[in-house]
Amino acid sequence: MEVLIKANERVDELGRNGYRIIQNPDRFCFGMDAVLLSDFAKVKEGDKVLDFCTGTGIVPILMEAKTKAASFKALEIQEDSAEMARRSVSLNHLEEKIEIITGDIKEADKYFETASFHVVTCNPPYMIGQHGLANPDSAKAIARHEVLCTLEDVIAQSARVLKMSGSLYMVHRPFRLAEIMATLMKYKLEPKRMQLVYPYVDKEPNMVLLQATKGGKSRITVEKPLIVYERPGVYTKDILDIYYE
Repeated sequence: MEVLIKANERVDELGRNGYRIIQNPDRFCFGMDAVLLSDFAKVKEGDKVLDFCTGTGIVPILMEAKTKAASFKALEIQEDSAEMARRSVSLNHLEEKIEIITGDIKEADKYFETASFHVVTCNPPYMIGQHGLANPDSAKAIARHEVLCTLEDVIAQSARVLKMSGSLYMVHRPFRLAEIMATLMKYKLEPKRMQLVYPYVDKEPNMVLLQATKGGKSRITVEKPLIVYERPGVYTKDILDIYYE
């Protein structure tokens, strides 16, 4: 079956299993944060995985290429984005493995049973509220700002749908780290792994990758820093290994 590519859309290679993804630059294109999250998340053979705020569907598509998970569900509130993600799933013939669902994370109980997933992933909106937004209803604003869901929405719903000892994997911004940790522990998700991502070795970190386990014991491992660039325009070997087979 031929997959429709609409006006203003493009098809990008993902460097994994020959997979490709449909994107529309006028809406939102995935960034490095999603790629790093798909690599940071640990999935066992046979696991059931749920991706919140899936956007283009990049995280479940990359994770399907890298893991032996049994199935992926992915929730996206914007129908245009969800429909485009479904076409990317079809483009890669992954309909039997990945299901894209249109819906609000705050109403996730309508779509997913309690304690039904081994792993939850999320690349949520990072910025708080609508301050400084010219158009809070735009696709890019919704993806980047907490317009339609909050950090607490993500964590509360993750805690509800995870099985005991299941893990939430999330990428976020370091400036909200104290809030993230406090909210995770409020919902009995114990922080277990953390990795800071630095654009250059001599710069401050601009991303943080986190694993929190439902009902886990109190002990966190801080992994070695991940450096993105050796110099402007040149990725480090660690980043190249994540991006390409």
